[in-house]
Amino acid sequence: MSSQSLGLLRSRAPARSDHLNAAARRALGGLLPLLDDPALRDLLVQVRGGAAELWLDRDGSLLEVPEWTATPEAVHRLARDLIAAGGRHLDELHPCADVQLGDGIRVHAVLPPISVSGAAVSIRLPRVEVLGFDELVGAGLCGSATDERLRREVGLRRNLLITGGTGSGKTTVLAALMDLAGEHERVITIEDVAELRLKHPHVVALESRQANIEGAGEIAVDRLLREALRMRPDRIVLGECRGAEIATLLAALNTGHDGGAGTLHASRLSDVPARLEALGALAGMEDRALGRQVVSALHTIVHVERQNGGHRIAALGKLFLSPQGTLSIEKLAL
Repeated sequence: MSSQSLGLLRSRAPARSDHLNAAARRALGGLLPLLDDPALRDLLVQVRGGAAELWLDRDGSLLEVPEWTATPEAVHRLARDLIAAGGRHLDELHPCADVQLGDGIRVHAVLPPISVSGAAVSIRLPRVEVLGFDELVGAGLCGSATDERLRREVGLRRNLLITGGTGSGKTTVLAALMDLAGEHERVITIEDVAELRLKHPHVVALESRQANIEGAGEIAVDRLLREALRMRPDRIVLGECRGAEIATLLAALNTGHDGGAGTLHASRLSDVPARLEALGALAGMEDRALGRQVVSALHTIVHVERQNGGHRIAALGKLFLSPQGTLSIEKLAL
């Protein structure tokens, strides 16, 4: 796989590639130097029309690298080998997989026939340096009133749900807020693929595990949530609510484990109730029962958007039940 004319990178310290294992470095080959570009956020490789393509995102917009060439077979190997480097497997029976590599690099890969034109690899790159909440606020995350409110809510052990679209900064903001927790507190993080990079001194990170090629050994996020309850947590942090585990999280937050947080994919603040109801349906929860638990468990919704290459808190919200018993959201002042 060639990376001709991709250019020399101006910064090598700190380097994301330094944290990768040997298998990941071999799999990336000529693409490896790109990972050390501090401005790069996403690296995408795909097969389309029988040819391989490389796309890069540095400022919120994707640009193709037209001089880059590779064969469809090479992209297939890249997908398979990167997933293997993260301890999972990718084949015709399991054509989609996510792994975490190095210090917070997330790799998603999908093979044909799921990916119709050919293999596709999506690599999400974290910031080279982990930003604290002070630094995010200084970079324009929010104003002073919202800054003070969120610090107060973390200190009071209020439960927070961080929402936003893809690439909006949900995980970044979640980690920064949880780093504000008291040093004496024990924080248990639970993720499908480990991405959270907390600087808090007492963190236990749990990551789900897919089944092996014999179909055994799977440990799903909802199982990890149950295990976390037995680990003397002060705060439980769910990287992303994606399915039926929402029922376990709400149960945990409603049984004395305050100060928790999680993220939810939602394009707008007004979409949050419907997204929660959809997840509740996956867990077999009726809307009214879900609404009562959500209103009790989640104190503040923090909606994040990507703007000018950075992140900003676009809205705060509070969930409530309407007189008709439907889950609704009230927009709070920033």
